[in-house]
Amino acid sequence: FMDGEDRALLVGVKSLQGRQVEEPDTETSIRGSREGFVENLLTNMVLIRKRIKNPDLKMEIMQLGERTKTDICICYIKGLANQEIVKEVRERLKKIKVDAILDTGIIEQYISDNRLTLFPTVGNSEKCDKLAGKLLEGRVAILCDGTPYILTVPYLFIESIQTVDDYYDHAFFATFMRLLRLMALLISNLLPGMYVALVVFHQTVIPFKLMITLAASQQGIPFPPFIEALLMIVAFELLREAGVRMPKPIGQALSIVGAIVLGEASVAAGIASNLMVIIVAITAVCSFVVPPLIPATMLLRFAFLAAANFMGFLGIILVSVAIFAHLCRLRSFGIPYMAPFSPLTAHDLKDSFIMVPIWAMVTRPKILRQQENVRGKKGSKRQEVNKGHDSQKG
Repeated sequence: FMDGEDRALLVGVKSLQGRQVEEPDTETSIRGSREGFVENLLTNMVLIRKRIKNPDLKMEIMQLGERTKTDICICYIKGLANQEIVKEVRERLKKIKVDAILDTGIIEQYISDNRLTLFPTVGNSEKCDKLAGKLLEGRVAILCDGTPYILTVPYLFIESIQTVDDYYDHAFFATFMRLLRLMALLISNLLPGMYVALVVFHQTVIPFKLMITLAASQQGIPFPPFIEALLMIVAFELLREAGVRMPKPIGQALSIVGAIVLGEASVAAGIASNLMVIIVAITAVCSFVVPPLIPATMLLRFAFLAAANFMGFLGIILVSVAIFAHLCRLRSFGIPYMAPFSPLTAHDLKDSFIMVPIWAMVTRPKILRQQENVRGKKGSKRQEVNKGHDSQKG
């Protein structure tokens, strides 16, 4: 009650016990914020508002799940986010008719443009600063009570190669790391298949000394290269899955010790060659460099392996063309998934596999069709710094 007023305010002060704000295990950062989202929707909304102190930051609450009545929040910045995309997000969420919404993973499967693709067309994150950056680019976020994972749309393929640390480091180093991640992605998909193709179909292109080494490593192996690679990759995936499902201290030890013991035992028993163990190990390490694409990489690796076993390099090329054509056809809330490469948008190449200095990113990505494309006055930060140095000299 307030003095002089004939009305009273009813304020909810209910507080439920939950996990404290801490650094997320799935997205560790070298620099930047250590705060991650939690399972409480109100806490997550406060964390976003803490970073974007702007009245144009809009948060719309709705409920999904006919039995659970789970609170969902649509978050965007009015004036930046494309209103057509915001409207599409609302419509797709309203079309979800299900008993329970327990995680944003369920929402993701319902609102994706292509529900059968292996590639993620809806982004997710636990990091507060990462989500704030995406909102400031004109994207829309979807929060769900009971989970720390926040969805972001539209989501493009290039975002799988980018990390939040890139924007806190020097542009040259960030560019190098992005190219390194791209190379790791290609290696994790193609290396086992290329090895099988070389050994089975294209021995003539292998240098003579290397051919002698390959022949020596294959002596006494009872399986053809395809079966050998298949067994080793499946064994590694089993170890990885066991390490994930076990308690964290046991899982880490199981993955490391299991991989070492399995590799040595396989070579000693004559089931796999030394070279195959090395190839599978390199493939496994490279697959962890790009976490958003781990599920797709795991399955595509088998497709490349089978194609290489039956058609050699021709099979690898055909599968690569089919995958690239599929990627070019994908859309994320109407935005081409392979932008800015297909269609080519030269303006947005400054933040793709290469990255220009942060002070040179004057405009936001055009492909997202924001209402306001300019971040600030062109070159203002750099000019102010230079003027400051000149005045000191004077």
